[in-house]
Amino acid sequence: MSVHKNVKRVTTNVLQEMKNSGAKISMLTGYDFSMARIIDSAGIDIILVGDSASNVMAGHETTLPITLDQMIYHAGSVVRAVERALVVVDMPFGSYQGNSKEALSNAIRIMKESGGHAVKLEGGIEIIESIKRILTAGIPVMGHLGLTPQSIYKFGTYVVRAKEEGEAQRLIEDAKALEEAGCFAIVLEKIPASLAETVAKAVSIPIIGIGAGNGVDGQVLVVHDMLGINNEFSPRFLRKYANLYDIMKEAVESYIEDVRSGDFPNQNEQY
Repeated sequence: MSVHKNVKRVTTNVLQEMKNSGAKISMLTGYDFSMARIIDSAGIDIILVGDSASNVMAGHETTLPITLDQMIYHAGSVVRAVERALVVVDMPFGSYQGNSKEALSNAIRIMKESGGHAVKLEGGIEIIESIKRILTAGIPVMGHLGLTPQSIYKFGTYVVRAKEEGEAQRLIEDAKALEEAGCFAIVLEKIPASLAETVAKAVSIPIIGIGAGNGVDGQVLVVHDMLGINNEFSPRFLRKYANLYDIMKEAVESYIEDVRSGDFPNQNEQY
């Protein structure tokens, strides 16, 4: 059992201690009160209110359409459920790129209106001004490098990033710049495992991987993918811990059957 099982509240300090002591950090996404309550009570370290809500909650093809107001709504729902985990909120596409003043006021809105504990921004040196400005307000920032889904139209594809030497070098430099700017952790998405391990050793802050191998300080998955609720998505890096799609569908089918046959409700299920 990890010594951190008994932590009352996971903070950025706790995460740093975990990296220093070699304890692995567990992180899942969460978008609503009921699911966040389950994840938190299981003892997860970080809940990411991901802009992946755009995909799994709203059915969009990319993460780009989700708005700041929608992210605040999801984040507030999660925060009200959580007693232990650190809640990190994705800043959505367009809310921090290019204008650091706007980035700061949007980050402040997220913190004030949702009660979240930190924000996450995608990108490296090109968004460093926004990161520094948000940090001046005392708002903790998590970075995100590698495959950055908000840049999908720039990349044109969701393939593994940083396979070439130049891009790999740039990723290491970006990670160091994010650490220097004051980020408390970085998510590395879909990059070669050996490079992810190099990055985790090159910086002193926690590195959390998704499709980035085991040489990092922790892992994150989208909860709907990991529980098998979303059964259309099965990349190599995903391990399904349940098949809730089938279980839930069967339950609904049984309910429909019982309603149609008049079996539900029975004598004991009425007043």
